[in-house]
Amino acid sequence: MRRLFDDELAELDADFTEMGMLVSEVIQQAVDSFKNRDAMAAQQIIDHDHEINEREIALEKKTFEMIALYQPVTTDLREIVTILKAVSELERAGDHARNIAHATIKFGTKQKIPVLEQLIDKMGQLTTQMVRDVLTAYVNKDEHVARQLAAVDHQLDQLNHQVRADSYQQMRLDPAFETGASIYLNVAQDLSRIGDYVTNVCEWIIYLKSGQIIELNSASNDDDD
Repeated sequence: MRRLFDDELAELDADFTEMGMLVSEVIQQAVDSFKNRDAMAAQQIIDHDHEINEREIALEKKTFEMIALYQPVTTDLREIVTILKAVSELERAGDHARNIAHATIKFGTKQKIPVLEQLIDKMGQLTTQMVRDVLTAYVNKDEHVARQLAAVDHQLDQLNHQVRADSYQQMRLDPAFETGASIYLNVAQDLSRIGDYVTNVCEWIIYLKSGQIIELNSASNDDDD
């Protein structure tokens, strides 16, 4: 029985990591599509969004089955619960990547604003690296890296606020920029929310290692809701 459980847990762990890699790739593609205003790439992201949802459903079903069948305790249960919770956070991050793809299509040929382009580009770099780092932290069960990533989330929040300030400034200078500004604001908010969900995954990694449920950057998360 123990060997069967270990085999299934290893498979569950591998499937979760694979889903995480898929989400990471989709977020990178969404950031690139907006940066390059590549509507075709953005549409592909939208068309394949269901793949992440299907993986989430399959992983959740598997975790429930393992809990019911094996009734695991202590560290085994913590690992299953961590995957159950973290997979939901990754799926939500994927939803925001889809939102960015929609924004790319909506932006069309509107005028780009260099200062906002630079801020969004910086947020995109931070977000995509953050997703890759949290997957590495999960694979290595690295609580230290998980805690460090909360600081990156704080950077994203600050950049998001800067995008807001600069967008409002541009609208004051040119009222016709209102539609374009709203798209920049939404993309920045989507990137910031991805950072929040990654931070939530960090919290579950810490739970996996310590058994303690903590909140990282709770104040900034509340500000964005």
